[in-house]
Amino acid sequence: MKTVRKLLPTLLLITACAAPEAPVAEAPAPAAATEQVNWAIAIHGGAGVISKSMDGVRKQAYVSGLEEALTVGRDMLAEGAEGLDVVEQVIKVLEDSPLFNAGKGAVFTNDGKNELDAAIMDGRDLNCGAVSGVSTVKNPISLARRVMTDSRHVFFVREGAERFADEMGVARVDPGYFFVQRRWDALQKVLENEEQDAAEKHGTVGCVVLDRAGNLAAGTSTGGMTNKRFGRVGDVPVIGAGTYAKNKTAAISCTGFGEQFIRHTVAHDVSALMEYRGMSVREAAEEVIHKKLDKGDGGLIAVGHNGEIALVFNSAGMFRGAADSSGRFDVAIWE
Repeated sequence: MKTVRKLLPTLLLITACAAPEAPVAEAPAPAAATEQVNWAIAIHGGAGVISKSMDGVRKQAYVSGLEEALTVGRDMLAEGAEGLDVVEQVIKVLEDSPLFNAGKGAVFTNDGKNELDAAIMDGRDLNCGAVSGVSTVKNPISLARRVMTDSRHVFFVREGAERFADEMGVARVDPGYFFVQRRWDALQKVLENEEQDAAEKHGTVGCVVLDRAGNLAAGTSTGGMTNKRFGRVGDVPVIGAGTYAKNKTAAISCTGFGEQFIRHTVAHDVSALMEYRGMSVREAAEEVIHKKLDKGDGGLIAVGHNGEIALVFNSAGMFRGAADSSGRFDVAIWE
């Protein structure tokens, strides 16, 4: 027994040396550093063949217009404003500018008229409102919001929409308010079979927002396309095509060749890819814009439920801007 006791330590040492080394658990890789934002906003002023030879004065005017609208949205969000209020106010700034194809800057139809469309959507409950073909409503985005909040319907058109504007006290103007010489000249060139600038043809304005409460909202407004035929409606007021918002996924606003955005239900498709395939907002936007649409069709802006911003287009340029609570604030036209 004494001999066994003396040998036991030696046997244990030999066994330990002969045993295979136990695997050491690896420490998990550190997660990528991401700064969580508590509000975010993106805007656009249309996409198309925007010439890089644009003169400096005109370029600066567009940049200043985008910065003005983005500043309004940034300041409202920083102060805790509700997303829908931000979307409406930012788009009103863009609608009041003669630079962009919405509101004051709307292009002319084949009949020489201005016909305006707009839509807005609340990501909390999918509530939404849209108007189309209005010609005397100063800010169509405001009317679209009243359709959403003060009616049991979603979509009003033409005379019916304008009658509803009167009931709601939404400002109306004489059709002459929308006359912009540059837009009129563009129509005349098209009627003379001359080529038109695709940016003039497909212009739109939009705003998407994540507010401090974690709610998403989206809005879009447009004057349509130069020389559009009687009764034509594009993607902007079609919920799921040009405008969409859902708190679970993202807020999306599109700009470009409206017929294509309708055919592919672009805005909703981005949301669906996020919800059902687990894509990020950027991945989903790139999948739709670059793989489902034709080159040159346009683009979109989107803000995800986590504050991620996507500004994606397949045209030569897109007037756009983005800001968030991390201090980001930038506007751009080309890549």
